[in-house]
Amino acid sequence: MKKELKIESYVDNLTMVLSFIRDYLKTIDCPTKIQTQIAISVEEIFVNIASYAYYPNSGIVKILIESIRNNSTLEITFIDSGRPFNPLENKDPDISIEAEERPIGGLGILMTKKAMDEVAYDFKEGKNILVLRKIIIK
Repeated sequence: MKKELKIESYVDNLTMVLSFIRDYLKTIDCPTKIQTQIAISVEEIFVNIASYAYYPNSGIVKILIESIRNNSTLEITFIDSGRPFNPLENKDPDISIEAEERPIGGLGILMTKKAMDEVAYDFKEGKNILVLRKIIIK
């Protein structure tokens, strides 16, 4: 089962995005721990798109969610037409350094990479395509 949400890239729309994701996860009986990991990752990705992809304007973000591989894996895809940006190219922040001394940025993407089983990026036909995959163990 695949669901799609097209939404304006405003941070204020995060609540609707998370509701869309949560509603889907409930329909597939996704475990609570995995729901939390997915919600944190979705929040990070959507807020980054809303904050940077179309700055200083906004644009549409398409979010696709589906369970694949006989419902054993969840796939969430974010598609936007904003500035090309591959968050996976950035070096992970050094978390051994005190927070006050560490440069700002990158921590949310690091958390997403750790929470998801796979994070992939592509830029195709003028669109950023970021895919999150999570194995669902019930």
